[in-house]
Amino acid sequence: MSVEVAPAVVLNPKWYTVAEVAQLLGYGESKVRMLVIQGDLKSLKDGRSRRILPRWVDEYVEMRAAAAEERWAS
Repeated sequence: MSVEVAPAVVLNPKWYTVAEVAQLLGYGESKVRMLVIQGDLKSLKDGRSRRILPRWVDEYVEMRAAAAEERWAS
């Protein structure tokens, strides 16, 4: 008797928590919060929670990479 297993559904999150962004970037949560406070990483408040869109994480990474490339070019 064979049992059919439904295929796994992969959900792409619409936004991340601070903890998820910290894990993605290899940072601590306090560093991510500091980036938000300094305005380097965009975020929004959803009730009492802070949320960060995936594209904002990408924008932050691109900003950091561009700054590094400028330093290397000098």
